[in-house]
Amino acid sequence: MSKMTLQEKLALLSDAAKYDASCASSGTSKRDSSDGKGLGSTEGSGICHAYAPDGRCISLLKILMTNFCIYDCAYCINRVSSNVQRARFSVEEVVHLTTEFYRRNYIEGLFLSSGIIKSPDDTMADMVRIARELRHTHHFRGYIHLKTIPDAAPELIEEAGMLADRLSMNIELPTDAGIRTYAPEKNPDEIRRAMGNVRLRKEELKAPTYRGRKAPKFAPAGQSTQLIVGADGSNDRTILQSSSRLYSSYKLKRVYYSAFSPIPDSTAKLPLIKPPLVREHRLYQADWLLRFYGFEAEEIAPDQGTGMLDLEVDPKLAWALANRHAFPVDVNRATKDMLLRVPGFGTKSVGRILSARRNGALGYDDLRRIGASVRKAKPFIIARDWRPGSLTDAENLRARFATPAEQLQLF
Repeated sequence: MSKMTLQEKLALLSDAAKYDASCASSGTSKRDSSDGKGLGSTEGSGICHAYAPDGRCISLLKILMTNFCIYDCAYCINRVSSNVQRARFSVEEVVHLTTEFYRRNYIEGLFLSSGIIKSPDDTMADMVRIARELRHTHHFRGYIHLKTIPDAAPELIEEAGMLADRLSMNIELPTDAGIRTYAPEKNPDEIRRAMGNVRLRKEELKAPTYRGRKAPKFAPAGQSTQLIVGADGSNDRTILQSSSRLYSSYKLKRVYYSAFSPIPDSTAKLPLIKPPLVREHRLYQADWLLRFYGFEAEEIAPDQGTGMLDLEVDPKLAWALANRHAFPVDVNRATKDMLLRVPGFGTKSVGRILSARRNGALGYDDLRRIGASVRKAKPFIIARDWRPGSLTDAENLRARFATPAEQLQLF
């Protein structure tokens, strides 16, 4: 096999990294080199690779260190039995690409993942060395996200946390049975243990030292994981229950959802077609309800029926339509928890409602000025000058919001 150029490796290994959805750069501490010392910044904007929660575009060099792998995970294009072209970056090549891309204003940070080569410890050691070279040799102050390997030695993962802004460990499938079936070399208990160690170490370093010195920061942007949607047959209820446990047990910053994409020469156990992308979108909306709106997974995807989210309407609206007995709510009297369950009311608009109603009763136009989506909310609310009457219980209420049917064409 002829030796690949750096450009060819970059083309191959950046494309191979596209299957990893757990890539974001929000929530880290602020660092920059405006004082003339060092290189890079975690702030600013550039070529878009990821979005921060406030809408800023964050440019990241997103690559695999290598797509060689000793594991044979059935859903992975880079599994050992897969017939794909292979490549591997050296430590020096990744450091060179990151610093040169930054100097050209192409990127603001690095997202680094890898297949497993030789052993988990060898692979993790190379990734840590890359981060160490960037931080200590090149004084790189930009964002670094490392995809850590749960089976690696705890001291390697701890050093990774001291160097990177965010750590992530992909649990991939929502059930232990799914992991054992499709990724037999992976141990779900080991993944959870490693996640727990990251959480404990982060909490330990947050505690006051009483010595007048600030404790070193450990993965200041937290840790995240990824769940594949549609590979193992798990329904949305199971996926959301798994996410809820991960959030509560390990204080994850994010759970990312990645729609399964059929791969060449895959096992017959895997589906032949990918799930609709709107399913992935609905799971992200449901995840938002879990984290910021006080919903439980069992409420969003009830046990009755298939346990799947409604693809035609968003999960909050679907819950409201299924629980019409709880509506309408009076925006001038309802609690914060109940206002957060009103379709069309976001966390910001609820905060503004609570603040504004102290000065007098709110009307329909007041809600519009506050920024609430009154078109979606009006069947479910009472305001000073608005009552929905029979609209809340109307038989065609769902049809008002559902995506209209579209006539497809053959050609």
